[in-house]
Amino acid sequence: MRLRELTDVSAAVAATRSRKAKTEAIAGLLEGAAPEEVAVAVAFLSGRLTQRQIGVGWAQLREPPPPAAEPALTVAEVDAAFEAIGAMSGPGSQATRREALQALLGRADEDEQRFLGRLLIGDLGQGALAGVMTAAVAHAAKVPEADVRRALTLHGDLSEIARIALADGSEGLATVRLEVGRPLSPMLAATAPDVGAALEKTGPAAVEHKLDGARVQIHRDGDAVAVFTRTLDDVTAHVPEAVEAALALPATSLVLDGEVIALREDGRPHPFQVTGSRFGSRRDLEKLRREIPLSVFFFDLLHLDGADLLDAPLSERAAALDALAPDRRIPHTVAADAAAAQAVFDEALASGHEGVLVKALEAPYAAGRRGAAWLKVKPVHTLDLVVLAAEWGHGRRRGWLSNLHLGARDGDGFVMLGKTFKGLTDELLEWQTGRFLQLETHRDGHTVYVRPEQVVEIAFDGIQTSRRYPGGMALRFARVKRYRDDKPAAEADTVETVRAIAGRGDG
Repeated sequence: MRLRELTDVSAAVAATRSRKAKTEAIAGLLEGAAPEEVAVAVAFLSGRLTQRQIGVGWAQLREPPPPAAEPALTVAEVDAAFEAIGAMSGPGSQATRREALQALLGRADEDEQRFLGRLLIGDLGQGALAGVMTAAVAHAAKVPEADVRRALTLHGDLSEIARIALADGSEGLATVRLEVGRPLSPMLAATAPDVGAALEKTGPAAVEHKLDGARVQIHRDGDAVAVFTRTLDDVTAHVPEAVEAALALPATSLVLDGEVIALREDGRPHPFQVTGSRFGSRRDLEKLRREIPLSVFFFDLLHLDGADLLDAPLSERAAALDALAPDRRIPHTVAADAAAAQAVFDEALASGHEGVLVKALEAPYAAGRRGAAWLKVKPVHTLDLVVLAAEWGHGRRRGWLSNLHLGARDGDGFVMLGKTFKGLTDELLEWQTGRFLQLETHRDGHTVYVRPEQVVEIAFDGIQTSRRYPGGMALRFARVKRYRDDKPAAEADTVETVRAIAGRGDG
């Protein structure tokens, strides 16, 4: 399969909002793929590498070589090149990696270069989400979508499931089992505006604190323990506390879903980046562990001593987990009404946590899916900020100004707090493109800088420290709520207000 075939399908997927059209475009590509190409094609179209990471970031992609006049790369060649680049290590490896990357990009035409760059920095954003990819695999393999979803629940790697489905059909998928030591896709939570709305969907439910830590999936088989992130990366070496916690349990084999989090002496959480620093640091682990100890908590049990519990209702899984690890349970209560759920929510916030998760008691563990069985409820913070610039969109947003640069007032100027392209409808994209072109002062590459006059109300989940922006802070999960034409820039929120929110622990 030529890379250009795949990039053309990626562009087609990005250009349509129709789930059916996306599914058919991807399925058509997979039907024509050789068996050894299927897994790579699914990974690339899902916006990830088969190697997950190869040590390439934005800095190595800023100055690509001149594009090739004609496309010549194959998908297999690109995957092999990524594999070789990721394996480079030792003295001089950074320069060697850069040379190899430049050589690869030099064989790609302009569209292929753009695709590879976005793939490498995790910014494909074409709308081929897991649900679409799962449907496309089923369509291409001519098997029921439920068979693909079930296999994915137990295996976790859609690329491998696609390979099995297209090679061996439903019979092959039926052989897939939960395997201790192999991560499976985590169950995900949708969002509810408040606990009352959540309970209307779930009925009586388990309500548990939502910690702002790092989600981990812990597998134990005898004395062997493996710890995986939400994205299924193996981080066992970085979290010995999780390994020790699993080995201390009275069991031989198990699969746990939980969180690791850095807590202050008073039990309140550190900002998320403190927890996150344990995963990326190459410093001495024992020293880092003394400086930033991690606490380990569990909220679900998927396998115990040879018995799979995925299909059991949450109430049964929770009871088994309570008996297995009572001292490591995330605080939780069964609530029959909104008043009881609200009490847990208030308690979670008072403890410095994000909010709560409301979970239907009769729901099985639907790995890899985001449905109404789990609902997260968090307080909504908003700020009135000023747009400082906007970036031209790509894919379906090509031709519109999309990604907004957001600033808070600071004396006579503004301090940037981050960017967002979330929450923008087509109508807003069209409106803001016209508006910001009227306010344009100058351009730099794909960024249009504007007079700081337009106020926008931004919802966000928290505030974190950041070296990227001069104010030393950045908004977490910022999204556009509405434009404030009724408010001048002089009345936008100040950087002092943002610091006060961060200081209260709301971020």
